[in-house]
Amino acid sequence: MVATGAPEDAYTAEPFVPARGGLPALRRAAAECRGCPLHRDATQTVFGSGDADARVMLVGEQPGDQEDRQGKPFVGPAGKLLDRALEEAGIEPSEAYVTNAVKHFKFTQAEPRKRRIHKAPSLREMTACGPWLAAELAVVEPELIVVLGATAGKALLGSSFRVTQVRGTVLEEEIHGRPERLVPTVHPSSVLRSDDREAAYRGLVSDLKVAADALS
Repeated sequence: MVATGAPEDAYTAEPFVPARGGLPALRRAAAECRGCPLHRDATQTVFGSGDADARVMLVGEQPGDQEDRQGKPFVGPAGKLLDRALEEAGIEPSEAYVTNAVKHFKFTQAEPRKRRIHKAPSLREMTACGPWLAAELAVVEPELIVVLGATAGKALLGSSFRVTQVRGTVLEEEIHGRPERLVPTVHPSSVLRSDDREAAYRGLVSDLKVAADALS
């Protein structure tokens, strides 16, 4: 008899993704995903949220501390800043679909009860989670994808992606077998970390205005 490892050793969510049922079925199934080791330490899966018929899908990196605790994407400080920037750019946040390339919070923690520090997911972890993002795209069928930051860009467009080279432009690429239009920009958390937060925020709004124009 051949010994088999745990499901996460295969580093793919594919066996956990249901073939039908729309976003509710995907969300229920994702809650039980064991497609990579990140599920072990995270509080819960943080699946995408928003209108199933949204014209625009925003894709970030991974859940943060608050998202992991609440089970919803973009509910922390970066999410609040993103909502404000979207409104200023002319995109109604409630009409968008928001999700992350990776659905579990990856972090380091010096000791129990200490603050959990965000740690960027690896390419292997992003690839493992890819089937969930592909399923979301297939259901929502957005007219435009806003790529928030380098990690989301690498997950969608490959390891050579550099956000600084293409931010604020409209790209046309095949993503998970579907032709898509994408506008890359920085992740809102980078605005919060910036030495010149106002200039960084204005840059984010400017990029989102390009997205709003592409939708008009």
